[in-house]
Amino acid sequence: MATSMTTSSISADTRSAFVGVRATARAPRPVIVDDKALLRTAAEISRDLHSAKPAIYWGDTIASALVGYAALAGAILAPSTGWALAAAVVAVFALYRAGSFIHEVSHIKHAAVPGFRLGWNLLVGIPLLIPSFMYEGVHNLHHAKTRYGTVDDPEYLPLALMKPWSVPLFVVTAALGPIALLFRFAVLSPLSLAIPGLRRTIAARFSALAINPAFRRRDATSDYRKLWVRLEVATSLWAITLVALVATGVVPLRAFAIFLAILSATMVLNQVRTLVAHLWENEGEAMSVTAQYLDSVNVPPPALLPALWAPVGLRYHALHHLLPGLPYHALGEAHRRLSAAVEAGSPYHKASYDGLPGLLHRLVRSTLGQR
Repeated sequence: MATSMTTSSISADTRSAFVGVRATARAPRPVIVDDKALLRTAAEISRDLHSAKPAIYWGDTIASALVGYAALAGAILAPSTGWALAAAVVAVFALYRAGSFIHEVSHIKHAAVPGFRLGWNLLVGIPLLIPSFMYEGVHNLHHAKTRYGTVDDPEYLPLALMKPWSVPLFVVTAALGPIALLFRFAVLSPLSLAIPGLRRTIAARFSALAINPAFRRRDATSDYRKLWVRLEVATSLWAITLVALVATGVVPLRAFAIFLAILSATMVLNQVRTLVAHLWENEGEAMSVTAQYLDSVNVPPPALLPALWAPVGLRYHALHHLLPGLPYHALGEAHRRLSAAVEAGSPYHKASYDGLPGLLHRLVRSTLGQR
């Protein structure tokens, strides 16, 4: 998700809202060169960890989705407010976990887990209005060495250097995500069939789960365009059907509102996670791999709560930037091996943090000009 799912509000022209980086004097940032010993050690200890395990991918995704949809039904049908709220909380975390697999879909070799991309889209992506084409072909740019942290990175903003109100605005925009996605697929997609100019605008500006408002998506390759179109048509049909069922009273307005509220909560949760996925301190310069790693965040054990708010390997986000090819289920073992293999003073240890509150506090203090 944004960085991961990750996800992040739809890329839109919100430049006027963010205004830009604070105009305050800052000492020049030191140039961080690659720690070749760390990169070599990371590659060596992970050589046997790159194989994705289909049983884990399928089992985790299906279980998360089934629990999420059952809890969603419970939130709608519960006989009391208390039970409805309890079910809604379960639905939010379970569907958030299921949706987070969009990050894995964008990374894994599809032959390693046959049918997983299609299965995930049918089970999660289309029903939750986040088909994988919104992330595939976008997230990989975030991992490009020459793009990370620059204006060409769809998943980066120098949030730590921006105005204080940028952080709450960043979260609030995610709350409106379900409405924006529903409008994009139920209204804009059908209209674009008759308006070529609108189609080009949708493809460039409203077809990416990105946080950089300046990002414009390029045309997909001919092979991928076919998949994009199929997924967009399927998601549009689902969105139109859902709106029609609500408009005709087949789906009660209350049930629809609960569905949107739960989707909104998953997107807010992901946006909060995105706030602490990086330190967001780069001002647009290209960075070495080690510098990218140090600008990213691990929240390893013994902390337990990250398993909920940073699921599917996202608690090892910095390690993921060091070894982006590792499947999510191998990151914990890679972290244990690498922690034991490197010296106490290694840069590897400097990307590990205790938890969400401290990271959010650090970010807010930075936007206030306090270091």
